[in-house]
Amino acid sequence: MNRYALLCLDNNPLSVQHWRNELSVFASRFDVLSAASLQQAHQILEQVEQHHQVVALVVASHHSAVDGADFLIQLDKMPHTRNARKILISSGLDIQAIVNAVNEGRLDYCLTEPLADNLLRKTVQQELTTYLLDHDSDNVLTYSSVLDQSRILRAHIDNKMRSYREGFISDYHQMSDMELAEQVIGALYQFFEHNDETRACRTYSAQHLLTEEGSENRFLWFITSGEVALYKKDDQGQQREVVRHPKGNIVGGMSFVTGEPSFSTAITLTQTEVIKLDRSVFAKVMHSDTRLLPLFTNLLLRHFNRRLQRSITTKITLQKTLESLESAHQQLIEREKMAMLGQLVAGVAHELNNPVAAILRGAEALARNIESIVEHSRHLPIDHHGAQLLRQALRVNPLSTAEVRAKAQALEARIQHRLLAKKLVTLGLDEDQAILTLAQQDAEQALQLVSELESYHLAGSNLRSITVCSQRIADMVKSLKGYARPDDETFHLVDIHEGLEDTLVIFENRLKMHRVEKEYAELPLVRCQPIALQQIWTNLIANAIDALPERGTLHIRTRLAVKEDKTYVVVSITDDGCGIPAPLLDKIFALNFTTKREGNFGLGIGLSVCQQIALQHQGWIEVDSKINAYTSMSLWLPL
Repeated sequence: MNRYALLCLDNNPLSVQHWRNELSVFASRFDVLSAASLQQAHQILEQVEQHHQVVALVVASHHSAVDGADFLIQLDKMPHTRNARKILISSGLDIQAIVNAVNEGRLDYCLTEPLADNLLRKTVQQELTTYLLDHDSDNVLTYSSVLDQSRILRAHIDNKMRSYREGFISDYHQMSDMELAEQVIGALYQFFEHNDETRACRTYSAQHLLTEEGSENRFLWFITSGEVALYKKDDQGQQREVVRHPKGNIVGGMSFVTGEPSFSTAITLTQTEVIKLDRSVFAKVMHSDTRLLPLFTNLLLRHFNRRLQRSITTKITLQKTLESLESAHQQLIEREKMAMLGQLVAGVAHELNNPVAAILRGAEALARNIESIVEHSRHLPIDHHGAQLLRQALRVNPLSTAEVRAKAQALEARIQHRLLAKKLVTLGLDEDQAILTLAQQDAEQALQLVSELESYHLAGSNLRSITVCSQRIADMVKSLKGYARPDDETFHLVDIHEGLEDTLVIFENRLKMHRVEKEYAELPLVRCQPIALQQIWTNLIANAIDALPERGTLHIRTRLAVKEDKTYVVVSITDDGCGIPAPLLDKIFALNFTTKREGNFGLGIGLSVCQQIALQHQGWIEVDSKINAYTSMSLWLPL
């Protein structure tokens, strides 16, 4: 009994006998069974299942007495026949239904009677070949004598190649480095067990030289026990250990494969056993066992991969170290900058409160004034005076209280009305003859008119207040924003005075009790990093303010100077404070050095950072100081 069975269904004994004769070539590998009716066919299928055989193919005739098409289609519903190949032999009836069944994949092949000689055999051969390739590819070679040999051999070769490729990639990746190395070493020892003419299996004592950096290498060493160190020369020619290889590693792999000089020097550290191969012996070993080539290739790839990983890890470590140094430098700058910014924010926030509150009050009052103007201007002839008062309030500063009182007293003597006199003086109408005449004739009517005009004055005054305060806020925010934004590393042509003015706006709150003197010369635009320079101005001005006495003077001077035939822009920031003792002048630019007393904020990195920024611009900072007199910091920038 064969593993696979073929079933032929037809009620014509002659046809069945003809089919069996034509299919007898398959009898050595397949049981060829026949049925004369659908009932008998089902019985045979049950017997096949009971005998644990597999139905590989069913041939059924289709005509008026036997519905072979339906029988074949029904096989899909039974588990043990679902995968069987299905061939229908039709007499030409219901051809469209049969074609549809084939197109839908419910039938595998359809033949139409009368059949040509050997057509059924060829068709069965192709379908059985397809079945076995799909369901028993591992054993398909045993059926090649009766099936399509070319397809089977081609499929077998493809399957082996695919298995080799998949195994090359997937099978070995599940092994550890040591497991893979053990298999290679075991296979090598097995090869050299009875034939070791080249003494490939060797034992070396400690400090034995295997490869030398820069020299030719013709050998490959598999370390089977012991330890080998690799050394590399540095720029001064000093040998430095770079890695150690224990059992299972390869020495000389790169130079052996590429033919290039040895990249490093390899020396045994302990008594070490190795398998030493030259190229000719290596070729013989690899051809002796087909398993060795993929094993060795995977091991060599892992060896190269570990080497690449070490190289990448070392490079990443160096990059991290460099980035860490650069980051530390940048953090010093940012730390000083943000620390100073923290001091400045409180003052700027305090300065913003007053103009913001004034704007809010002015906006509310302006709304009321405009409502009053709109309400009364429709029936009072005051447009001319109102427009004049509004324009005047926009540009004229209010009078002091003493001036208003003096003028109001003089006018009261003329018109005999105190409130009216005060309003006229406040509005600047104390010299308007038409209104003065009305005031002398009818004071109450004049008071009503002036009260109406007062809305125009208040509207103009509030508009001016809003404008001034808004501009003040815009200046402070612009300066603070320019100071706090990230550093721009590119160089620009800038106006030095603009940066100084922006920095002074930031310190306006701290300079209220002091006097600022500015002595600006005509300067060309300077090519620099403006944000970096603003950090210099901030540090130098902040230090100067800290040193100022009560109601002191901050003096800022710019000029052009020539030194060693080269023109420089010089910016000097001078305070009239306590000065710096001579022994400390050489220390003030040192990192972490500060002279600020306990309780005052100082990191000791501001002037150090300023000097670095100056040097980046090919400039420098000079200090001139006299105890209890002054300190002057001068930045020299080349044009």
